[in-house]
Amino acid sequence: MAGHGEKFGRKKEAAIAALLTARNNEEAAKTIGVAPKTLLRWQKLPEFEHAYREARMTAFRQTTARLQQASSPAVTTLLKIMVDPAAPMAVKARCAYYILDQTRKAIETEEIEARVTELERVAPQKPGRGM
Repeated sequence: MAGHGEKFGRKKEAAIAALLTARNNEEAAKTIGVAPKTLLRWQKLPEFEHAYREARMTAFRQTTARLQQASSPAVTTLLKIMVDPAAPMAVKARCAYYILDQTRKAIETEEIEARVTELERVAPQKPGRGM
């Protein structure tokens, strides 16, 4: 039954791609030519669940990278609005608030990351972790 496993592997990959792009399970199932119940059954398989989770994380990382790329122009836009003499005061205040709030969150995140890094550095290694 080696052929069956290969076919399931290709179908599984197609199912994961369909799940990432379709609006719902029914649409994803239709895209790959299986019944919705079949797709739901596949989603309960540990190997499918793992591969689907990995694919979602990869897609999420790509989206996060795009957001990071867009953050500089977004800040530039907020700054331009904030200093625009024609912009309403409420809009300027909102831009200033967003800039300050996001700056605060970024600083907090950096501090947490630094603390975690330090804790990991000084924490004793557990047996079996390669040390």
